[in-house]
Amino acid sequence: MRLGGLDIPHDRESVGHSDADVLLHAIIDALLGAAALGDIGEMFPDTDPSHRGRDSAEMLRAARDAVTAAGWEITNIDCIVFAERPRLGPLKRDMQRRVAEILGIDPSQIGIKAKTGEGLDAVGRQEAVAAQCAALLQKRES
Repeated sequence: MRLGGLDIPHDRESVGHSDADVLLHAIIDALLGAAALGDIGEMFPDTDPSHRGRDSAEMLRAARDAVTAAGWEITNIDCIVFAERPRLGPLKRDMQRRVAEILGIDPSQIGIKAKTGEGLDAVGRQEAVAAQCAALLQKRES
């Protein structure tokens, strides 16, 4: 399973048009949304065959570059990953470091929390993994 830019050993895999890294996709949407630049589907449409199997880290860098080109800088990003399994607690710091590396910012600017579905809904039944992120941007001074 690909999550937070890491390959995580698991008996299931994420399915998607790109590499299906749900955490990086949520961060992309948070960054683009905070800068009023649309969303991941507009920037990387799944109707474009060139995005099939694409590395989400590459997509995140492109979103960061678009945000930067629009005059913004990343202040911080706060994320929640919802997964029943694998247990993500021991991996949060590694994901935090990897996301910071991809974005070229300090790991202290990235918050990652992990929650389970406690047996409820698609997450709890291990049918899905989900992520939510909020990004705080600051307009660069001219």
